[in-house]
Amino acid sequence: MAILVWFRNDLRLHDHQPLQTALSAGVDVIPVYCFDPRQFGETAFGFPKTGQFRAQFLLESVADLRRSLQQRGSDLIIRWGEPETVIPALASEVNAQAVYWHAEATAEELTVENALADKLQATGKKVRTYWGATLYHLDDLPFSPKKVPGVFTQFRKQVEKSSTVSEPFTAPKQLLTLPPSIKTGALPTLDQLGVEAPKFDDRAVLKFPGGETAGLTRLQAYIWDADCLKLYKQTRNGMLGANYSSKFSAWLALGCLSPRRVYQAVQAYEHERVRNDSTYWLMFELLWRDYFRLICLKHGDRVFYPSGLRDLKVAWQQDWPRFEAWCTGQTGYPLVDANMRELAATGFMSNRGRQNVASFLTKNLGIDWRMGAEWFESLLVDYDVCSNWGNWNYTAGVGNDARGFRYFNIPKQSKDYDPQGEYVKHWLPELQTLPASKVHCPWQLSGLEQQQFSLRLGVDYPHPIVDLQKSVEANERIYNAALERQA
Repeated sequence: MAILVWFRNDLRLHDHQPLQTALSAGVDVIPVYCFDPRQFGETAFGFPKTGQFRAQFLLESVADLRRSLQQRGSDLIIRWGEPETVIPALASEVNAQAVYWHAEATAEELTVENALADKLQATGKKVRTYWGATLYHLDDLPFSPKKVPGVFTQFRKQVEKSSTVSEPFTAPKQLLTLPPSIKTGALPTLDQLGVEAPKFDDRAVLKFPGGETAGLTRLQAYIWDADCLKLYKQTRNGMLGANYSSKFSAWLALGCLSPRRVYQAVQAYEHERVRNDSTYWLMFELLWRDYFRLICLKHGDRVFYPSGLRDLKVAWQQDWPRFEAWCTGQTGYPLVDANMRELAATGFMSNRGRQNVASFLTKNLGIDWRMGAEWFESLLVDYDVCSNWGNWNYTAGVGNDARGFRYFNIPKQSKDYDPQGEYVKHWLPELQTLPASKVHCPWQLSGLEQQQFSLRLGVDYPHPIVDLQKSVEANERIYNAALERQA
């Protein structure tokens, strides 16, 4: 007899309840990961669903999980195909009595796991699912998922007042060897996944090696070795360098790091070094992550609708030439362009950058926010379906807790968060000769100044594709018209 443990976005051995529960049953435990070909197709707008940065991170994470299991005496079964077909066949092959896994929150993932559960139960196999992606467990919340508050602040206050974070499960030290009759399967290559290998750009803030081992190493390095946590709140809005923020997001997104393991490390840091606003703020960010996942669980696939969670039918445009300019960092606005070029070259962008480029796409260009969400889905190494789509809902003004037509003032943001133009010049070499006073507004240069700084607008660097103020006013009218129609 045996129990299959299906690994999904939980590629770790620490804090893994399905694995721990299966081990306690006293039967053979067979870990399996299934590469689903649907995840390597295209998004609705035609972008690669899993781009090169995330694909490489995934392969490295699966490889690391396999090594960790092998070091403990077991192994990871790797298969290619649709899980709802592959896993029932494997369960029959190894005579498994049950399959355990961590549940997800969004439509595609739920469709797969529901179809899998139906097939398993039809053949007499038991199914047990667990919740393990959030800091706070569903059972420890002061409300059911259907009653999650529509405003984050209300959610945060209730959770902080009434809920506690459970201790993470420890990783097993030893595992039983798999039955020799089982073929473990080979890890696919990027080429077999139909993905081009990414090239590391040495301008990147950080290398993001996939896997639990690398995630725990980053946790140790950021919190303890570099001692950056004590200043997190002051530095978190940076855009240049490895340690302005924790950079835990990629490992959290694939479950290589458990949020409860991060919480445990922060608690230890508060006890041994310092407790301040910065240590709290990291937990505050994990709460936002919880919130978006719970909102997706509450509202189902509405987070993917063009009208969003608010059912607000804004007349979005699908202007492909301007969208292409946004994607390639050719809008004429240096802060936007620098961030978009960083994303294209590295698969990463700061939180401050994400807010600015999303605001520009929706509030200045008036372009369908789902195009931006899918572009992020394709490129981001730390793509998390709930956080990505929840944040895009929010920025577009169609999500819960949206407060009308809010937008980012790009020139002000540029001066506030990149006052010397260091970040912009890092990613836009054509602007390196400009002084800090000019680098964020090259369109204001006179012809004589362009000669002085060896910059030809419209040749070396594009003219702005829209007027900031006029475009905001025009899109605000469109947004307000949608509000009036809804009223």
